[in-house]
Amino acid sequence: MRDDENKFIIVLDNSFDNVQAYQEQKALKKYAGDKSNIFLINIICFEYILLEFDKLIEWIYAPDDEFRIRRQKVIEAREKLTETIQSGRFGYKAIREIVNYDSNLDKHNIEQLSAKMLFDLTRNTGFEVSKRMIGDCWTKSCCEWHGRQDNDICGLDSCRLLIKDKMKNVYYGTSLRMVFSDVGLEVLA
Repeated sequence: MRDDENKFIIVLDNSFDNVQAYQEQKALKKYAGDKSNIFLINIICFEYILLEFDKLIEWIYAPDDEFRIRRQKVIEAREKLTETIQSGRFGYKAIREIVNYDSNLDKHNIEQLSAKMLFDLTRNTGFEVSKRMIGDCWTKSCCEWHGRQDNDICGLDSCRLLIKDKMKNVYYGTSLRMVFSDVGLEVLA
């Protein structure tokens, strides 16, 4: 049975240093072949999309937040990692800031490193992201966070955004815009 009328968008991790993900991606590309109604969208991984978000640090930390100082090592490692990958140089395991941040780097692939970095940056905030959950501040309009305390402030405290505006910012501030465009898809924002 052929299905040429429907369009299928498949988003898959392209963890370039994960052999299993590479093999699965190769098999999927072979199956999709030259079908014009199947769109394969390659991202490094979900965690990397949020990690590369250009306003990540600005959103999760208020300007005078003590976490900015305590998490400076991971902030620097994130900057070096995203800078390296965006430039097309994938040899991130030799960069001093990343090695200093993660002493077990040789045991991690890019997805594991991105998840660890993102969690370390966002933990104990409304933007917290782990393998099991994504914080309310990513999925709700500002300050609709059920467990919000009076002293829970972030970088969006003075310019609260609706969820639609947050998603637009993530789309335009990450590689999602480029990868969607590469397969001929346009997001109407």
